[in-house]
Amino acid sequence: MRSPKYHLYLTPDERRTVINSLIDLRNDLILQGKYTDIIDELLIKLTKAKAKRIKVKEV
Repeated sequence: MRSPKYHLYLTPDERRTVINSLIDLRNDLILQGKYTDIIDELLIKLTKAKAKRIKVKEV
């Protein structure tokens, strides 16, 4: 059974904040001598993700 896929819709400012937070977390893990493989994979996925424009309807 496959695990479900999730989609995040972020504004450019939110995207920048997430990437900067992941970089900070990665740097902290490096200082502690821990593995950063998962963080590296997330950073790659975030930076390669295509920007998609969607219409948002306000209720």
